[in-house]
Amino acid sequence: MTGIEYDDFLDLDYAPTDTDLVCEFTIAPAEGMSMEAAASRVASESSNGTWAALHVDEAELTDLSAVACDIRENAGPGGNVTVAYPADLFEDGSMAQILSCIAGNIMGMKAVDSIRLEDCKWPETLVEGFPGPQFGTAVAHEKLDAGDRPVLATVPKPKVGLSTDAHVDIARQAWRGGVDLLKDDENLTDQYFNPFEERVERSLSVARELTEETGEKKDYLVNITAETDEMVRRAEFVADQGGGFIMVDVVTAGWSAVQTVRDVAEKHDLAIHAHRAMHAAFDRMDHHGVSMRTLAQVARLCGVDHIHTGTAGLGKLENEDTPGINAWLKSDLYGMTDVLPVASGGLHPGVVDALIDALGTDIAIQAGGGIHGHPDGTEAGARALRQSVEASMQGVPLADYAADGHPELATALDKWGAETPR
Repeated sequence: MTGIEYDDFLDLDYAPTDTDLVCEFTIAPAEGMSMEAAASRVASESSNGTWAALHVDEAELTDLSAVACDIRENAGPGGNVTVAYPADLFEDGSMAQILSCIAGNIMGMKAVDSIRLEDCKWPETLVEGFPGPQFGTAVAHEKLDAGDRPVLATVPKPKVGLSTDAHVDIARQAWRGGVDLLKDDENLTDQYFNPFEERVERSLSVARELTEETGEKKDYLVNITAETDEMVRRAEFVADQGGGFIMVDVVTAGWSAVQTVRDVAEKHDLAIHAHRAMHAAFDRMDHHGVSMRTLAQVARLCGVDHIHTGTAGLGKLENEDTPGINAWLKSDLYGMTDVLPVASGGLHPGVVDALIDALGTDIAIQAGGGIHGHPDGTEAGARALRQSVEASMQGVPLADYAADGHPELATALDKWGAETPR
């Protein structure tokens, strides 16, 4: 018999079922290609189609065809396409295999000038194959003492090049000033100037000292990013030293590695902080690649507890729909634990009120230069950040709060105002 052809992958009357993985794409067809023709090829290439007619015995064939079931053309070239995938197309609990289908070869097809995976609607049959986060937003009160305010974190600056002595000294000042978490930069792992094991052991020792001194739990987001087996070893080392958090550069390390680390984290009661380094290679262009919304969805399924999602335009990095992504991370997903969104990149005390107004308080706020660049040093910078949060939580204008006995905040506002850096 003649096998599946492109037309078999287009059915605009098809209504996706509860078990379908439904993906939304933005596509611009190649010259001379209609939206219908391009959409059918996207569905074909991402499921079980090929460019040539086949002769297949139907008795030996499981129908795993995706269906392009909705097309919405834009005023300009291209438009949006909905593709529904049968759940049986995917291996249970394998994010690598799922992404190889829905964001694989289709990204390089000649049938489209550009294609972007915008969003996914995940069926319960696929979600239940993934563990999701252990803690999510609960880290604020289960592993820290943030309560209802945002969790506060900082990266020592400069982000690489500090000796272990300098790193630990900055950590002490930041914790004493009021931040909850020290965080490694995404570029800092195990380099000669600041070796991993020495840094972890000494930093966590100081965290325990400052927990006793301040009466607030202090901890450390330790970057364990490396080859997968080494990440496992490093995670276990952090646990042995009494740490409660590990950090993974999830995009560069790969989702399969993240899934492995998630299993190890559960054994040792570790929360996973996900840095999104390299995400912009996929999501910065609005017409091609994979959206940050989709990457955040993948991260939640794979089991991270917090992930960087942007600053709603208030920091130094390009951002997508930060509020929308954050809402999805905290939405109900068949009972799966939520994720704590992290705002970072060019933040300082003068923009905290606007940040909280845009994103709410159920977030983590990470400031680097906005703490360590304070004219009076790191401890004062940390106090200024904490004061800006206190003011925002109380609904008091930052300038008024600064004038009412909070000199660290006053100095920060004098230096940076409410400007957003570039």
